[in-house]
Amino acid sequence: MRLADFILGNVELILSEWETFARSLSPGGKMTQLALRDDAEAMLRATARDMQSGQSLAQQASKSKGHGGSVDEESDRLDNASARHGVGRVGWGFDILEVVSEYRALRASVLRLWTERYSQFDINDVNDITRFNEAIDQSLVAAISSYTNRVDQSRRMFLAILGHDLRSPLSSISMAAQLISRTSDKHPASPRALSVIETNTEAVTRLIRDLIDFASTGLGSAMPLTRGPVDLEILCRNVFEEFCVAHPQRMLRLHSDGDLTCDCDAARFRQVISNLIGNAIQHGAAEEPVELSVTSDGATVVLSVHNEGPPIPPEMLSTIFDPLMRHTEPDSTAQRIPGSIGLGLYIVREIVVAHEGTVEVASTAAEGTTFTVCLPQSCPVEGDRQ
Repeated sequence: MRLADFILGNVELILSEWETFARSLSPGGKMTQLALRDDAEAMLRATARDMQSGQSLAQQASKSKGHGGSVDEESDRLDNASARHGVGRVGWGFDILEVVSEYRALRASVLRLWTERYSQFDINDVNDITRFNEAIDQSLVAAISSYTNRVDQSRRMFLAILGHDLRSPLSSISMAAQLISRTSDKHPASPRALSVIETNTEAVTRLIRDLIDFASTGLGSAMPLTRGPVDLEILCRNVFEEFCVAHPQRMLRLHSDGDLTCDCDAARFRQVISNLIGNAIQHGAAEEPVELSVTSDGATVVLSVHNEGPPIPPEMLSTIFDPLMRHTEPDSTAQRIPGSIGLGLYIVREIVVAHEGTVEVASTAAEGTTFTVCLPQSCPVEGDRQ
């Protein structure tokens, strides 16, 4: 059987091996089957169909160097699917070597499965292997190009946002400090100036904390945790009351029920609660309440944060937890919230995943937006972890 026909007839078998290998890489353990496979099927089918098309010597020379060269529709589909794959792997935290290793594994897997079934070769089979390797090289170049472009784009946007958002609170701190230095302790403006300093210092601290957390997980490593028994009812109430003081004009509600003692990292989970409430206040309708709920069935804690207002666009739901994704889209600048660099929800996901939990979002115009975190109350023993 010709190699292209074998690929088209065994797509699911090849995809299964692709998925198994991708899951073995550092970021793959927290990904769904759909995310692991992303555009792999489209790449496989386009590769096989491109192999079945005619090719000139000039096109062959170009493709053998990973430069493409074919002008047919399947070659374009291969490039497009490969480019999407590269961008997607950036969002999931794959490094460039892990992306390359996926292609090495795919190449080896296809050729091994094919030769196991068909051990007799002729000159057509040699040509098929050459065409297959050319197509894989073409796909790899397209994926690496899109990967590096997205990384560079994110880095530039990230630095621009960081410079703007750090400059603003630092300027406010400087002016407030100058005012206090020129006035007596009894000056009526002094308490207000001190409040400005405190608020903007917290803004800078939050930005730096997010940067550190992002850097610690940027290469697929797990979020570090310091676990211990925590009463999540008390923790949620403390964070809730802080937001009530900071946003007296907003309507905030808290509901708790059940035994909420949990084996978790209190400081990290405070970040989860704070980021979700802050996100709801920023994006929710000002005249509608923000509701924090935390309940337990004795084995699992369910924490949810709900707000009314414009729903999250459906096309953004699949990338809402990806780092910096909001700021890499062309029209995202107008939607950006000052004091945010697009890492809050990513950090929420990393903390929850490190606790062996899940986080999901549902958002419609009729029902509003709800982020739901499910967390096991006890830490699973090492042998129970998948």
